[in-house]
Amino acid sequence: MLMTHELIFLKLGGSLITDKDTPYTPRLDKLADLALEIKTVLDSTPDLLLILGHGSGSFGHTAAKKHGTRDGVKTSAQWHGFAEVRFQAAELNRYVMEALIHAGIAALPFSPSAAMVSNHRKVTSHNIEPIRKALEAKLLPVVHGDVAFDEALGGTILSTEDVFAFLAEHFPPTRILLAGIEAGVWEDFPARTRLVKQIQLSDYEKMRAGIGGSASTDVTGGMKAKVEEMLALIQKNKGLTTQIFSAEESGYLSRALKGENVGTLLME
Repeated sequence: MLMTHELIFLKLGGSLITDKDTPYTPRLDKLADLALEIKTVLDSTPDLLLILGHGSGSFGHTAAKKHGTRDGVKTSAQWHGFAEVRFQAAELNRYVMEALIHAGIAALPFSPSAAMVSNHRKVTSHNIEPIRKALEAKLLPVVHGDVAFDEALGGTILSTEDVFAFLAEHFPPTRILLAGIEAGVWEDFPARTRLVKQIQLSDYEKMRAGIGGSASTDVTGGMKAKVEEMLALIQKNKGLTTQIFSAEESGYLSRALKGENVGTLLME
């Protein structure tokens, strides 16, 4: 059944749905607007299937930086930190789910910490059947950046991109959309004068040095990590394209979902 539908992975970045510079602060109006845009597109495109992911923004990243959770969890104090990061990630997920349900979307959360185990942050085990069943029932599965038990590191943090990389092996998407506050990939971050409209795998090395990290606290690596993770996925998945764009302005998310390039397009 899933093969006859287009499947898109959409990430709402932490910088978009939280105030990344003010700890534990969701942008509730922005979440409500984004949820309505998603609802409108889903209603007008019945054959579209979506897996939604979201970052942790000023919730998970603030707690994670304090405890160094991404780098590994071994001591009792670090495990307490692990639990705190999980709590904060779940708090933000609650706000996201509330916005989706209020917009009339039948959404269901799938928290990585409850089901995923990784090895050096690469997901090695996860029961994907509930997500498959959710898609077949035309529900919207929602994943997010979260802590996870890790065979090598004890515990760690999986970014939404880490989760997408695993899910792509089982539910190959046609497109991955990463919505944030940056207009796309800048050739000269942080000056932000030259936006790259398209990056092909073969061209990436030439512009690699100019692509920066993140302007706010981001324990999972910022823009450069996102670009490289997406290009690695494009290499593995024939025909996959990825778009990195800003959904700050109303309507941009809808346009991207409908296939327009409103930021930077990554392709083979």
